[in-house]
Amino acid sequence: MGITEADIKRINELYHKSKAVGLTDEEKVEQKKLREDYVAAIRGNIRSQLENVRVVDEDGNEVPLKRRKNV
Repeated sequence: MGITEADIKRINELYHKSKAVGLTDEEKVEQKKLREDYVAAIRGNIRSQLENVRVVDEDGNEVPLKRRKNV
């Protein structure tokens, strides 16, 4: 499941409401879930971009960027 423009709009609505009047318990749960989904989408996007990165080694060969073992 990806994040939609409607989800981003809702994140912003909940943020502004939290600053203005506060959120109900249900809205706090919704806000947390939406933020987690948003962060996961951003991380997934960055990972997919990094998987396409190539570096040039000393011999002039293009090689894929390798993922660190502890990540």
